[in-house]
Amino acid sequence: MVPPRLRQGGVIGICSPSHIADRAIYAGLLEAMQRMGFRTYEAKHLYCASHGYAAAPEERAADFNELIADPAVALVLFGGGEGSNELLPYLDFEAVSRHPKCICSYSDGTTILNAVWAKTGLEVYYGQSPGFFPNMCAYDRAQFEQHLVRGGVSEHVPSGPWRSLVPGVARGVLVGGYARNFAMLLSSRYFPIDCSRPYILFLEDHERFGGVDYVSAMLAQIEQNAFVDSVAGLLFGHYAAQVPQCLLDRLRRFGLRHGVPVAYCDDFGHGPHHAILPIGRMAELDTVGCTLRYGDADFIG
Repeated sequence: MVPPRLRQGGVIGICSPSHIADRAIYAGLLEAMQRMGFRTYEAKHLYCASHGYAAAPEERAADFNELIADPAVALVLFGGGEGSNELLPYLDFEAVSRHPKCICSYSDGTTILNAVWAKTGLEVYYGQSPGFFPNMCAYDRAQFEQHLVRGGVSEHVPSGPWRSLVPGVARGVLVGGYARNFAMLLSSRYFPIDCSRPYILFLEDHERFGGVDYVSAMLAQIEQNAFVDSVAGLLFGHYAAQVPQCLLDRLRRFGLRHGVPVAYCDDFGHGPHHAILPIGRMAELDTVGCTLRYGDADFIG
């Protein structure tokens, strides 16, 4: 299920499942969105700090549900932090099915995005958050407009050369996001994924959050889940300006162990570029030609 696009003058609804929004900072973020030609709407509990580290899960989920149900909101946008998994029991997945719309986030938003897709079949979008708007680079802006405003994207646009680690071509449904959140979600009842289907897995992490040993542990967690047998290919996003060879070696071992193609790129993640990746879209990953193409249900073939 593909949601309607965000149009110029459309409403971007802002919530904060994973952190306490700072009113002064968000004023600048909202102003930047408005300068791009969009209207903005702030959810009721956006600035609440009921639990000290965040609003209560019920409050944060109520904000998400409010934006989903509001017919004026065309895009639900939120950033990262910690704790989005606390919201899962309170999210109104039936309302998402009744009111499909664009939902975009990244980092800790991985949990909600993948759960929404798995529970409803709605295509959702990984890669950007409210914080990127004031200083949005040309690549990020083009990604936002191509995926969320114009739509109809048939092929991923890279920000630079990829590194092919295990050559090959794979087709499957695109899923993934921040490595830790995705690894944790695999054991959750809110991610009822069909392991009889092939998947193209995209993951990202960053050196400021953990070393290569930490990334390896997250990969191991994924490898110890039955889901790994359905992984047809892996694309890993930006980790560091100078990516450690030991990370590339670990990703290569993943591919060789499971017999799947693997590539590394700097297109998405916590680096300078923030490509948008459509979770739930049929995709073909070619780590020889270094391309990621999109198609419909017949694309997998």
